[in-house]
Amino acid sequence: MTAPTINGTRYPQPIEDLLQAARALDLPEGQTFPSRNRLMREFRIGAPKADDLLARLKTEAADTAEPTVTDPDPLPALTEPAPPAAEPVETTPAETDDEVTPVGHPDTPTPPPPARSAVVWPVVLLALPAFVAIWSGWVGLGGLTGFGVVHPLPGIWDDFSLNSAITLPIGVETYGAYALYVWLSGRVPDRARRFAKWSAVASLLVGALGQVAYHLLEAAGVTAAPWWITTAVACLPVAVLGMGAALAHLVRTHD
Repeated sequence: MTAPTINGTRYPQPIEDLLQAARALDLPEGQTFPSRNRLMREFRIGAPKADDLLARLKTEAADTAEPTVTDPDPLPALTEPAPPAAEPVETTPAETDDEVTPVGHPDTPTPPPPARSAVVWPVVLLALPAFVAIWSGWVGLGGLTGFGVVHPLPGIWDDFSLNSAITLPIGVETYGAYALYVWLSGRVPDRARRFAKWSAVASLLVGALGQVAYHLLEAAGVTAAPWWITTAVACLPVAVLGMGAALAHLVRTHD
């Protein structure tokens, strides 16, 4: 009894060669491994060798097959809770053209048009008669208190003369008007505003008292004012100079 020819030889073949030949066998449909009897018949081998060959085929097939892992107790699929139902949104009816103002919002008052600034030209008409009365009053009072014609440029212009009484209306009334403007402008520091306020009131009050004094003295026929009136009038130019310099300094300070 001779073994079948495998790899061109009739001698008994080792199990490794038989294993390669067993893989190439044609198997019926649905059969995974050849039976032991077929292995014994095809390769003319004994039962022990056929069992060994069959066991190797099964082991080889088990090693090459991918193991399938099954979950014995699968967890139920997690489902996300359904989102809460959205609350109904209240809708307001559209605004009608009758309710909408020019601004675009209902019940909004229309802004008033910008106010026009007041005219100032009537002040010129008021200032002209006041200037005449104040000028004549101060010049007259100055004549009663020692103010008069002087020659300010001796040796330079001897014929040039000036009535020093005009310094009273120019100094007192001009400072009063300027201090009043600084007070009411609102564009100066607080210290300058307070100083301008009280000095403007004082300047206007002194101007009024000067006019009263002149008219009383003129009505009484007095040719020379009393000493206390003369003293007060003589100090006015110096006082006006000091108040003007102080106000100019306070206006420019930022303290």
